[in-house]
Amino acid sequence: MMKKLAVLGCGVVGSGVVELFEKNKNLIQKRSGMELEMAYILDLRDFPDKPYANKIVKDLQVILNDPDVAVVAECMGGVEPAFTFVKSCLEAGKSVATSNKELVASKGDILLQTAKENHCNFFFEASVGGAIPIIRPLHKCLIANEFSAVAGILNGTTNFILNKMITADMDFSSALKLAQEKGYAEKDPTADVDGHDACRKICILSSLAFGKHVYPESVPTKGIREVELKDTKFCGQLGYAIKLIARVQMLENGKILPTVMPMAVEEDNLLSQVNGVYNAVMVRGDGIGKAMFYGRGAGKFPTASAVLGDMIEEVQLSDTIPSQTWENVNSTDFIEDFAKFTAKYYFRTSAADIAVLSEIFGAIDEKTISTDEDELIFVTGNVLNRTELEIAMKFLAQKGIQVLAQYPVLTA
Repeated sequence: MMKKLAVLGCGVVGSGVVELFEKNKNLIQKRSGMELEMAYILDLRDFPDKPYANKIVKDLQVILNDPDVAVVAECMGGVEPAFTFVKSCLEAGKSVATSNKELVASKGDILLQTAKENHCNFFFEASVGGAIPIIRPLHKCLIANEFSAVAGILNGTTNFILNKMITADMDFSSALKLAQEKGYAEKDPTADVDGHDACRKICILSSLAFGKHVYPESVPTKGIREVELKDTKFCGQLGYAIKLIARVQMLENGKILPTVMPMAVEEDNLLSQVNGVYNAVMVRGDGIGKAMFYGRGAGKFPTASAVLGDMIEEVQLSDTIPSQTWENVNSTDFIEDFAKFTAKYYFRTSAADIAVLSEIFGAIDEKTISTDEDELIFVTGNVLNRTELEIAMKFLAQKGIQVLAQYPVLTA
């Protein structure tokens, strides 16, 4: 019996799903062991010059009313009408695969529960890291592990910008303009450079790794707009690279702490070596120690590949899989306050006496840099929580020492 597939939205990713399916249809059917057809593409636009023009429909009911449609790909983006459409598909018993991180981060708990109630599946491998397989390994290959942390570079645009600042001596504005010219950044780059995209992705990874839905508003988030060229250089001289790091940790008290912020990453940490538009995710578990997943985080066909991978698996399933899920919770009690965030810190300050700094911080890394502009660059030897950091900042001010930049350090 032939099973039909459908795609919601014929933009960059949606058209990529259709084109990749048609290109590799014979191979896909051979590997899946069943006959498949790309039957419908939902879009308000017409595509008369495309080979799939005859598959375009403008009413979701056409897809919902066809009992042979087994799996639907949602490639529309945004929360609405995507949420309503996906929920309707799941209620009709049709599994859904999506690349929409905003939808999964804000409504994933509801859609997973809806899928369970209707004996189908809601998959979202492409929502984090594009073609990088990370969702499936978390709930399948690594299912025997208790996770202690997940950290990664989850936005290729910001990674490209920071890399250009480091390697090409470009300031933030120039690097952003280049990213836009190359098509890596949108005309409005807010979601990328202010950290919102990475925030949504770490919400998804946090929810899956630790079993409770984490909403974006629960994640302290800071982007890269304020990163200065001089700090990327000085960090490099001290053995660090500034990266936008999305991370979630399991603390000793059993709570989790998700964050998104620029961090100074030690050169011994593999994340410091991830450059250009590439993404990487580091997972820590009691069984594996550390495992890293690396690859292109976006793009038409890399993302389409991940969506199709989900669709092919879904079409082979007869019921909801139990492992890819998390709890729908009304409380954020399981998320620790940002005040408990701890790290060593990179500082760039006005000229200061090392003895005075040691008095404030307790220890200073042996390596320091004095600049021609009467600035001092150093890294604290001690780990500080946010409260201790604020106290230290007040002491610096009392001593007449101006803080020009500071970044938490991500160690190996």
